[in-house]
Amino acid sequence: MIHAHRTGTVDAEQADTRAAASSEKTSTTRLPVDTQLVAPLGEEGAAARGLKEQGFDGAFTFEGGHDVFFPLVTAARERAGLDLMTNIAVALPRSPVHLAHAAWDLQQLSGGRFRLGLGSQVRTHVTRRHGALFDPPVGRMREWVGATKAVLDCWASGEPLAYEGRFTSHSVMPPMFRPAPSPHPVPPVLMAALGPKMTAAAGEVADGLLVMPFNSARHVGERVLPALAGGLAAAGRPALGGEGDTFEVVAEVIVGCGRDERELAVAKTGVRGLLAFYASTPAYRSVLDVHGWGDLQPALRELTRAGRWAELPDAIDDTMLHTLAAVGSPKEVAAEIHARWRGVATRLAFYQPYASSPGTTGELLAAIRD
Repeated sequence: MIHAHRTGTVDAEQADTRAAASSEKTSTTRLPVDTQLVAPLGEEGAAARGLKEQGFDGAFTFEGGHDVFFPLVTAARERAGLDLMTNIAVALPRSPVHLAHAAWDLQQLSGGRFRLGLGSQVRTHVTRRHGALFDPPVGRMREWVGATKAVLDCWASGEPLAYEGRFTSHSVMPPMFRPAPSPHPVPPVLMAALGPKMTAAAGEVADGLLVMPFNSARHVGERVLPALAGGLAAAGRPALGGEGDTFEVVAEVIVGCGRDERELAVAKTGVRGLLAFYASTPAYRSVLDVHGWGDLQPALRELTRAGRWAELPDAIDDTMLHTLAAVGSPKEVAAEIHARWRGVATRLAFYQPYASSPGTTGELLAAIRD
């Protein structure tokens, strides 16, 4: 069983030692596991039931070919017993009031099981696809998260709205624009981050951190957790695992799992493709740099610009595959996840970029919780 207590390191041996030393604070609640909600529009309810039957605790949507919130409406109304989350909603093109309305309503529809996951995306998509302002991204994200929480808190408390920032300000909320009182708590607002400044900002203002799926144990240990600790300390918030700590760390994991050679070959192909796509993006080079693989990023970028997408996966060798993803049999993947995240994560989020067998996924979930 993976415990929810966080020690501030992803090194398995250190995590075990510190967890044993802090056993009185360690929760015995099993770690929830989420996965992506994929279904044709209008069929998300059936998909949510299927994920629950497989053993998942939650499902999330992302910004792709559909609005990130709309599919969750159908899933929330199903009341399948799943926690629901946006992972992520691109924040900057949307008003914090729009984000708060969507989060509030989904919290009601889901019976109090919604989390609002926000992220900045990259400059090109924000400015050229959405036509919105991006710079400075850290400052804007800090305010968008803070303002969204201020609106939600205003509705929950009945107090006047008063958020004043450099990039967004909100001071008017007449009664007719306030939703009815809710029997559920204000939904948590989590923030996705990769770089140290954005990660520190998440620690300052958000209710939790969505650790980007393109990552490694070394990058998390050397870059992510120290930056997060700095943000929490700067805001005067409890340290991870400390007294009064309620901060969530959602460990997003790219999973390649198979019970036999055929399944594993399919899984590895899908995982290599996703890793190569992430590795071609300048924003993710810092993960590669930690391992001395930084030169791979511009090389893959040139392939994408030339339209040679099919060649990208070949650049991900076995060392990179097993460093950046959890790959193997159900027991092997579970062991890798334990080694990386035990004592750090409060929740897992799976990315399986291939057609996975429900039986294999069920075995993996059972192995993680064993």
